[in-house]
Amino acid sequence: MARLENVPVAELEAALDEATGATEATRLVVAIIYKRGPSVPMIAEWLDVREQTIYRWFDRLEAEPIERAVRDRQRPGRPPKLDDGDRAEFRDAVRQTPEAVGYDRPAWTTALARQFLEDAFGVEYSRRHVRRLLKDAGLGRTERPESETADGDGEDGRTEFWDAAGE
Repeated sequence: MARLENVPVAELEAALDEATGATEATRLVVAIIYKRGPSVPMIAEWLDVREQTIYRWFDRLEAEPIERAVRDRQRPGRPPKLDDGDRAEFRDAVRQTPEAVGYDRPAWTTALARQFLEDAFGVEYSRRHVRRLLKDAGLGRTERPESETADGDGEDGRTEFWDAAGE
């Protein structure tokens, strides 16, 4: 049985007129080209796309309404380790001094924030993700003398300090 046998070119062209994204348009153009003669291996070579990918697009076009078939499916990903309440608690904590939440340190560092996340919530994050959480909490990196601490938590071995943005 030929692929896209029951999908009229006119419907594909109408959907192409309504397409809002490049991904949708590409999938529709590939289907239209295929319906007009070239083989999947030939199209795959032209576009530098795996044949299997094109066949997957065609399977979706045959099984689902065109508007839904050409869009990427939602991928939920891994659930967050911290829920919204925990994130708010973290944000509130790092906006205070470390002393205010029980650490004998003058300022927040990436390493100290990682330690706080583990102590308070029992979760471990990479330095990169902790930096993202600190930025999301409204903090920014600041310059401080090396003598304040020496935990070397930055990429280059220097300590990264975090303060409320603009302070």
